[in-house]
Amino acid sequence: MAEKKPSNITITQQGGVVRNVLNQLKLIFRLMGDKRVNLFAKLIPIGALAYLFSPDPVMIPIIGVVDDAALLWLGSYVFTELCPPNVVAEHMKALSSNMNSDDAQDDVVDAETTDVKE
Repeated sequence: MAEKKPSNITITQQGGVVRNVLNQLKLIFRLMGDKRVNLFAKLIPIGALAYLFSPDPVMIPIIGVVDDAALLWLGSYVFTELCPPNVVAEHMKALSSNMNSDDAQDDVVDAETTDVKE
């Protein structure tokens, strides 16, 4: 029998960062609609979104984009930290159960690969 060589195939993570960002946005929207979250805490994502659409006084384009992204990330982080932990956990559990029920799990094939030389 021929000895198997390690494969050079790399599998990229599908939807890793994008999926995390979308889940964070879904969590924020769910928390914004929850009556158990403080009204003043709900002003943080609204303020971050308003800052995103405000004109940047800095004329250097890269700094303007970076500070917008940093403020959106910071706003979402602070907002979820200020929300009651049991409410956040409840919504995270609901989001993760929606993600696990997808049929994407059925698309994964557990198998070995071999190189074929023609």
